[in-house]
Amino acid sequence: MSDHLADAGRVVPVYAVTGGRTRSTGRELPIEAMVSTTGRADWATDLQMEYRMILELAERPVCLVEIGAVLEVPVGVARVLVSDLADAGCLTVHTAPPTDDGRPGADVLEQLLAGLRAR
Repeated sequence: MSDHLADAGRVVPVYAVTGGRTRSTGRELPIEAMVSTTGRADWATDLQMEYRMILELAERPVCLVEIGAVLEVPVGVARVLVSDLADAGCLTVHTAPPTDDGRPGADVLEQLLAGLRAR
């Protein structure tokens, strides 16, 4: 994590950032979803700290669970924040094709675990 992310303190409770929402307004993002920034993210300059942090993290593909861990928020809150940025065109959401039973594959789960361990 970059120094300015580590030094940044949350000014308002995270539920205020999400407007009290616990569910995204768009499609429900799976916890194993990966996100990366789009060119539009460069134009998003007047954002709250949590949104800016997500955009910085997503300069390289990052998973939803990892975003929640770095922001120290529940995954549901991370989903809402990521969904907001995706709806605004600042993030691209990458999801793995589901397996026959609808669950993420072992390779996806291993990548999630590796990403979390790297933090």
